[in-house]
Amino acid sequence: KRRETNGSIANNGNSLQCENESETPEEDKKKVELGKKVTLLRGISIIVGIIIGAGIFISPKGILKNSGSVGMSLVVWIACGVLSLFGALSYAELGTCIKKSGGHYTYMLEAFGPQMAFVRLWIELIAIRPAAMAVISLAFGQYILEPLFMPCDIPPLAVKLATAIGLTSVLYLNSMSVTWTARIQIFLTCSKLLALAVIIVPGMYQLFKGETKNFENAFDVSAIKLSEIPLAFYSGMYAYSGWFYLNFVTEEVENVERTVPLAIFISMAIVTTCYVLTNVAYYTVMSAEELLDSQAVAVTFAEKMLGKFSIAVPVFVALSCYGSMNGGVFALSRMFYVASREGHLPRVLSMVHIRRHTPLAAVLTLYPLTMLQLFVGDIYNLLNFMSFLRWLFIGLVVLGLIYLRFTKPDLPRPFKVPLFFPVVFCITCFLMVFLSLYADPVNTGIGCGICLTSIPAYFMFIYFENRPKWLQQILDSLNRTLQIILMVVPPEK
Repeated sequence: KRRETNGSIANNGNSLQCENESETPEEDKKKVELGKKVTLLRGISIIVGIIIGAGIFISPKGILKNSGSVGMSLVVWIACGVLSLFGALSYAELGTCIKKSGGHYTYMLEAFGPQMAFVRLWIELIAIRPAAMAVISLAFGQYILEPLFMPCDIPPLAVKLATAIGLTSVLYLNSMSVTWTARIQIFLTCSKLLALAVIIVPGMYQLFKGETKNFENAFDVSAIKLSEIPLAFYSGMYAYSGWFYLNFVTEEVENVERTVPLAIFISMAIVTTCYVLTNVAYYTVMSAEELLDSQAVAVTFAEKMLGKFSIAVPVFVALSCYGSMNGGVFALSRMFYVASREGHLPRVLSMVHIRRHTPLAAVLTLYPLTMLQLFVGDIYNLLNFMSFLRWLFIGLVVLGLIYLRFTKPDLPRPFKVPLFFPVVFCITCFLMVFLSLYADPVNTGIGCGICLTSIPAYFMFIYFENRPKWLQQILDSLNRTLQIILMVVPPEK
């Protein structure tokens, strides 16, 4: 019924396509759709490129502080990698049996229905994603300007302007070409791995030379507090988050049954190995006390080991942040695209540019909200409100996998994980949610309050189909106007 109300928009889109056909160059007369352009290499670059952000370069000290010792911190890094692999493989099963883009939203829709899916979409759209994108963009702005202002402080306005330019360039790239977006992501992922290699190789050299004094009494239990171990895992799981982004673009993946599980497994192996070796490298040069005192661990390491070359580290961090921004926009735009197709967002968001074959409107969705957060919002507090909601909904998605195992046992599953994996991961997610509620009830309560705003929004915009005629006319007119301005049409079937 929702789709019927948008029929005039779709017809208008088809007429717009016909009007432009005579003006379209011969080489651009392809079927207007999102093609399958995500290969295995590009899939790996999306996952690795998003997971490895600024955290591993700047501040891994949260895990050390809460784990109590060098040895336990490395155990936590490994354990978080294994737990993240359990979650990632669970998503691989979902991605191969539900071959639709959209990630969390699509799986919630299939398992628990449109109401729960809309709640997930609403929170993602109005709060989590704009804030998360603004934070990683600000890190990019800060570190891209660092070499120009060293040793002085960078003016806050300059950081925000650099951030705005970086974010705009990412959105422009994603609007213009899927192929070039994927190619740039591969380059940025290689840059991240090179940056980690710059840390790992000298660190391993020091280790083989016998620099092991910081590993003596590595498992000293005197400083370990069991009550703080969950906080270490919370920090570690956050550092690994991002393994689910390939599931947002499932419809654009070549040979889904093979590519999705393989890309996820290879990516998690690469990230876990790099994270553990990077932390080992840090400890060959810095003691636990020095690491805890450092504001930017990678910079401190580079100053000790690389001398003048340490000025390149902020550039590597900036490229790392840019890769996370690029991959995030690429993946999240597909969630809005699918939600629009299901009738949960304006119809124009499920349309494709007539020549570029990109979901232009869906790509641009986050731009105004992110810019607003960037210049006026208290981003870090909002992220605190929402951090527990992320793990709550990821846990619910994996719970949905278990639920579908029993309610739809005949659903084709080309890739099937042992039930042990989703069960362990589910328990981990809900423990982290409980920890958030216990440790910070005020902020998590505010997050729950923001979450509850999705209920009136669902009834207002989705559930009640008989909208006032004047309101429906305004919505239809807005959709048609945006469609003409952005030159987008419904994808051909």
